[in-house]
Amino acid sequence: MGFEVSTSQVPLDGLKFYRRPMSFWWWLERRAYFNFILRELTCVFVGAFAVLTLMQIRSLGRGPEAYAAFIAQLSTPVFLIFSVVTFLSVCYHTVTFLQAVPSIVVVRLREGRVSDRVVAGVHYALWLVASLAVVFVFLR
Repeated sequence: MGFEVSTSQVPLDGLKFYRRPMSFWWWLERRAYFNFILRELTCVFVGAFAVLTLMQIRSLGRGPEAYAAFIAQLSTPVFLIFSVVTFLSVCYHTVTFLQAVPSIVVVRLREGRVSDRVVAGVHYALWLVASLAVVFVFLR
């Protein structure tokens, strides 16, 4: 009960598909778009930090000399700037993720839904506890 079109019967050579024109700078048109692209770009730094951590573990496994050389390389100005940019990127990535958590995680308690502020607050508190635990481990 309807009209069916088979692609094997329709020649696609003469068809032109409509492609809406979009500027390369579309993400600068609205702040929300810019924030979205910025958050996506922070993933590059999150990944780079993960690779750097794996390289550190590898150098640790190769012995004290290799690890000392790796640490010496990390104390160069280029790596210090990279570390600051990466830290800021990871913090931005984390905060924007935690802002999205109430939309992602829906907690139901009895007959109702737990408020978005409570869900976000619990996640921020867990982030704080995890950060304090890391500080405690490294500064003791």
